[in-house]
Amino acid sequence: MLCPVILCGGKGSRLWPMSRELYPKQFMEFLPGATLFEATLDRMTALDPGCQPIVICNEAHRFLAAEQLRSKNITGRIVLEPTGRNTAPAAALAALMTQEDDPILVVMPADHRIPDTQAFAQAIAQAASAARQGDLVCLGIAARSPETGYGYLLKGESQGNDVFNVKAFVEKPDSNTARDYVESGQYLWNSGIFLFTASRYLKALETHCPDILKACRDAMESSAPDMDFIRPEREAFMNCPSNSIDYAVLEKEKNLKVVELDTAWSDLGAWEAVHENGEQDANGNVTVGDVVAQDSNGCYLHSTGRLVATVGLEKAVVVETPDAVLVTTMNAAQNVKGMIDELVRRHRPEALGHTTDYRPWGNFTNIIKGDQFKVKRIVVKPGASLSRQMHYHRAEHWVVVRGSAQVTNGDTELLLAESQSTYIPLGTVHRLTNPGKIDLELIEIQTGPYLEEDDIVRFEDIYGRLDT
Repeated sequence: MLCPVILCGGKGSRLWPMSRELYPKQFMEFLPGATLFEATLDRMTALDPGCQPIVICNEAHRFLAAEQLRSKNITGRIVLEPTGRNTAPAAALAALMTQEDDPILVVMPADHRIPDTQAFAQAIAQAASAARQGDLVCLGIAARSPETGYGYLLKGESQGNDVFNVKAFVEKPDSNTARDYVESGQYLWNSGIFLFTASRYLKALETHCPDILKACRDAMESSAPDMDFIRPEREAFMNCPSNSIDYAVLEKEKNLKVVELDTAWSDLGAWEAVHENGEQDANGNVTVGDVVAQDSNGCYLHSTGRLVATVGLEKAVVVETPDAVLVTTMNAAQNVKGMIDELVRRHRPEALGHTTDYRPWGNFTNIIKGDQFKVKRIVVKPGASLSRQMHYHRAEHWVVVRGSAQVTNGDTELLLAESQSTYIPLGTVHRLTNPGKIDLELIEIQTGPYLEEDDIVRFEDIYGRLDT
């Protein structure tokens, strides 16, 4: 039995301004057809249509993960890490949850692109066969170019069926060393995908990192269900050391195995990788959205709304969003993370989230903000409802532009149709529900001296968000 363990904890900082802390790359559709997380789910259900994955994610992303699971009609268990502690503890939580059935855990990041599903399925089957024998197994990617952003695995003796012993783990090399690795044909990229039984991994942790195992065991023994989510006990998990599966366990094991996957693969770690995996025109440009490129070659040009026009650019990256524009070169695109650090230092909100904020009931987009006023576009999914709430510092005026709205406004219950509106005075308890079968869209005009999102007092919420 295979149990996918999908790690959704990354921030994708190098893909700013699209990927942001509150809406990271794994939940975005960087390539046509599906988000990276949804594509990961598709690969696993192709192996086993009835599989029930364990998703390890940050609390801030729980409703994004839940919604995309729902869109695929997949029943999964979502574990909310109180804080990021890297991949070794995340895999330990999954192993502790499944130790009674002792399945083969397929531990993988949520943000990889592997277009050849058949080759992936074959490699997983070969790796699973080795894992059933008690081996810890890595999935290694046939190295096609001297990449300096990946770790490498040195292949040892062949065990047949594209299974090899692992001689050594190698850190990210410089360009000359990486070129030597590729030319030798003996090195594989370390994909970060691992297979082992739950019991085998727990035994390895007990041998090599008992402190990680103890902290995770304590956290799971005191875990609490929260609707469809599982919350490990916070204090116990905070005491867990941060470490990767590679460092904590695999590099210390003597009989580690690797299965070679010889197909296209990318972790889409930077804009250069997105460009390489996109559909290029005759000039080597990848364009998304409203883009006009003149005398430009080898560029990645992305518009989310406004026209992006370029003249005479070579190997450039231009990414436009409603609140930020990135302009860099392909060679410098790996350094975008440093820009995020600078934005954080300056307390810029663009480092954290987008103008559109996603909630379990739908989303809202900030249209304009001025002195003591803000305008939002709110979209509520059919059957969804915002919390029953009030604000200390703002009044609100709602205008329905599409669908129907069931409104609680103090002691009054209203059913508003398109073009109808209501005014909610400061301090009035209110609620918004979509009783219809299509999305409810409305314009919200806020007025008051303080218009931030933390001015919400929730009295009742179907999503369990009763924090202030």
